[in-house]
Amino acid sequence: MDKITESLLTEFSQQNNLETLPESKRFEHFTAYIVVKSEHSETFDTHDLVVGSGSDNQGGSDTGIDSIAVMVNHVLVTDIDEIDDATSGAGPLEVEFIFTQAETSPHFDGAKIGTFGFGVCDFFDDKPKLKQNEKISAYAEIMRIIYKKSSRFTRGNPKCKLFYATTGKWLGEPALLSRIEGVRSDLSDTGLFSLIQFEPLDASRIQKMYQRTKNAISADFIFTSRVTVKPEIPGVNQAYIGFLPWCEYRKLITGESGNMKGGLFFDNVRDWQGFNPVNSQIKQTLESENKNRFVLMNNGLTIIASTVQLTGDKFYIENYQIVNGCQTSNVLFSEEKFSMRTSLSLYD
Repeated sequence: MDKITESLLTEFSQQNNLETLPESKRFEHFTAYIVVKSEHSETFDTHDLVVGSGSDNQGGSDTGIDSIAVMVNHVLVTDIDEIDDATSGAGPLEVEFIFTQAETSPHFDGAKIGTFGFGVCDFFDDKPKLKQNEKISAYAEIMRIIYKKSSRFTRGNPKCKLFYATTGKWLGEPALLSRIEGVRSDLSDTGLFSLIQFEPLDASRIQKMYQRTKNAISADFIFTSRVTVKPEIPGVNQAYIGFLPWCEYRKLITGESGNMKGGLFFDNVRDWQGFNPVNSQIKQTLESENKNRFVLMNNGLTIIASTVQLTGDKFYIENYQIVNGCQTSNVLFSEEKFSMRTSLSLYD
């Protein structure tokens, strides 16, 4: 393992009380964290995700998979008790299955890519051929519950994403690309997914993904329809209220990958509630002929930021939180095909 990756792994292990685990197991947690963090906006415990052999007394029978994450309507589901809440209501279900395999080897191994892919395919099989440990069996049950509600996949079948990480360098060798394509083809043949993604992660990519989890959240956007507010509140230097087009607000809540940015709603009163009756009504408005009235019908969003820099109509904000608007933001994100305006109040 190179010095930089080793240093980042050590830091992560210390911050998450993983020092007593062998290096290979710590790397499994590390990989699960950077992958899921790039997809998920809230905090989570990697112990809930890591299913690899020898982790958390699981023993063998990991089917070649080191971690599993299931996202239902942008909510991370980690046990059977949560799946009913995540799928309650009658709204559409947007589902992602995320799998990782992490090796401290300096090389990408075609055989291990094949084993990983076979394990993921077997996970979705009605009659799995591989013996599953307790954690994988629990996630398989969550998967089965989700697919029983497939009539609600109105926005497309679930997405399946695989990430194979090593501490080496990815060179895109044809033999390895062929193995990856074979895995994609096998998963595609199941007919279960709207998207299948298989990404190799090398040391350089791993380092960048981890650093992204540590950097302050920032965004640039154009905010023209605004007025300046001067509230007499100690510690508030700037305040603005106005209307922000969706194409600009999207820059605040999505990252380079097109997924929701992590850490936006830590200070929000409520986490994303899924498509409950209220959020389903918001969705219905966005899909109706009245969508242009959304700005008048919604009570707006509130953002606080430690840094606000203004150049003309261009704003740069850093280290910001959406303290009111988690539900609206998630519904807008799921309805991003619409172009609209939403009220926005921004305080610094």
